[in-house]
Amino acid sequence: MTRLLWASTWCAVVLSAVTLAQRGPASVVHGSKQFEKAVIVSGLANPWELTWGPDDWLWVTERSSRRITRVDPATGERRVAMTLDEASAPGGQDGVLGMALDPELLRGSGRDYVYVAYTYVDRSRPPDPRMIDPASPYRHLFGKIVRLRYEAASGTLGDPVDVLTGLPASNDHNARRLAIAPDRTLHATLGDMGNGQFAHFCHPIQSQRLPTREEIARHDYAAYEGKTLRINLDGSIPADNPELAGVVSHVYTYGHRNPQGLTFGPDGTLYATDHGPKTDDEVNVLTKGGNYGWPHVAGMRDDKAYEYARWSEAATGCAELTFSDLEIPPSVPRDPEWTFRAPMVEPLATLFTVPTGFSFQDPACKGVHFICWPTVGLSSISYYSGRHDAGIPGWEAVLLLTTLKRGSLYVVPLDTSGRKAAGPIHRYLQSENRYRDLAMHPDGRTIYIATDSGGLVEARRGGSTSDLEDRGAILAFRYAGEGRPTDGPARTTRAEQRGAEPSREPELPGPGVPPTFSARQAAAGRIAYDSYCAVCHGSTLTNGTFGTPLAGEYFRWRWSGRSVAAFYEKARDTMPPAAPGRLAGEAYADILAYIFEVNGMAAGDADLPAGGDALARMRIP
Repeated sequence: MTRLLWASTWCAVVLSAVTLAQRGPASVVHGSKQFEKAVIVSGLANPWELTWGPDDWLWVTERSSRRITRVDPATGERRVAMTLDEASAPGGQDGVLGMALDPELLRGSGRDYVYVAYTYVDRSRPPDPRMIDPASPYRHLFGKIVRLRYEAASGTLGDPVDVLTGLPASNDHNARRLAIAPDRTLHATLGDMGNGQFAHFCHPIQSQRLPTREEIARHDYAAYEGKTLRINLDGSIPADNPELAGVVSHVYTYGHRNPQGLTFGPDGTLYATDHGPKTDDEVNVLTKGGNYGWPHVAGMRDDKAYEYARWSEAATGCAELTFSDLEIPPSVPRDPEWTFRAPMVEPLATLFTVPTGFSFQDPACKGVHFICWPTVGLSSISYYSGRHDAGIPGWEAVLLLTTLKRGSLYVVPLDTSGRKAAGPIHRYLQSENRYRDLAMHPDGRTIYIATDSGGLVEARRGGSTSDLEDRGAILAFRYAGEGRPTDGPARTTRAEQRGAEPSREPELPGPGVPPTFSARQAAAGRIAYDSYCAVCHGSTLTNGTFGTPLAGEYFRWRWSGRSVAAFYEKARDTMPPAAPGRLAGEAYADILAYIFEVNGMAAGDADLPAGGDALARMRIP
């Protein structure tokens, strides 16, 4: 969809011409604008896309329930427009994702269309070679974009027509934001599928690989990983798309990691956001045929705090290694950014850049290191321009960025060209929520923000928390005037601050007995863990970016002395995130066995039972 957020009047504001591209977290300014918060609706199933519709309702995709829902912003009334039964949502980054409303929707032209991106199962296509478990729900998972027709009389969507099918999909870094351009082409983002990290660290990142003529002829879109696409509304390739490596395809730009934000400015400038690895979340201007550097470069080509680790080419064999975000083994080839000589487009801004030598292990985060990293988790981007006396003063031309890790709205001012930042980044609406997307009321003064239903976020007191304030909600923030900037530092995850304490599990009364499990069971658990759990909790059980660590300091703090039965019930009640409890009891027991093995517990002859009184008597050391 076109995320051009107009308010009613231009407000003059003087913005400094300071480049933002290489600033650190301390450069953020707490904004002075005041907002009144209201909860419009809660209990949505992981809302992912949020947009203001021409019917004056909010339209939202619910990722894990596979629904498209309309919400009355005045009353919170919900009406399901469609459940996409074909969609598959086995994990935390798949399901019903991006949505774009046709600009002609409800304008009497007959083009009452809605375009939606989602993941689905297609067993007619070759399986994903990364998924060795034949029972994995990701083995035949692909992505598609469909066109739906809206019937105003019934308030429902139907008549699905495939636009583009067989797109790469994964349990990580799917992206899938959609936007319709002024020339009525459809733009879509695809991430790098999480290759080069976590459970996929032995699989090469394909963001620089371009499709061949033979692949396009047979509709093989494997090379679309880490790209943005430009598509005719019927799914065909626009004739004026860029020719890259001698081939014209759907590919519009390449060299991306996980571009979850996409929006057009009033002059047709196309903006996008991208997730950085540990530093350098990016705000980009997308240009035809542009290369954005990943995985050779993160942010600017500045050789600061990032080197490209080519795990798949390890001299000792990647399968013999254990992935780490913090240390690159000597056998893994590494490339400093300066070695990448190809032309590339550098970002408009980064959030945030730090010098080489920065410590990525902040004690404030108690082993949940990623929360303390300089990245903020950019999840969406919208262009806002205030006009006349009804807009938000001072936001004459800005980009609004929602964030997952920081639970905040970041505001990037633009210069008159719309292609450069023009002052410091401001932070607003700090919360213990994961902000997923936003929409603007036509009055230009009310911002609606959708929140995730679960996950980890920076705690107000520092460190991390999974106790979210507003789960699966749409929040309204009404501009209420100017005031004093929010108290407190721009970044609260610092070692000298005491982190917010997550809730511990109740201790098991009495002495208890150690858990028993077999080596066979732990081996089976590792396969199941990689299929269902690694994307959230990390390949080492400590390096996930969505779930809490299942090994190390945090795990011992939360679970030592607690009942194995409580841990089993916790796993069954929360995993997989889209369908808790759907695995067989033995699968949950296998996964726990693997977790216990990683935590240094010795395997024995007996399997860990799948529930029952025996689990209740076991205590986690």
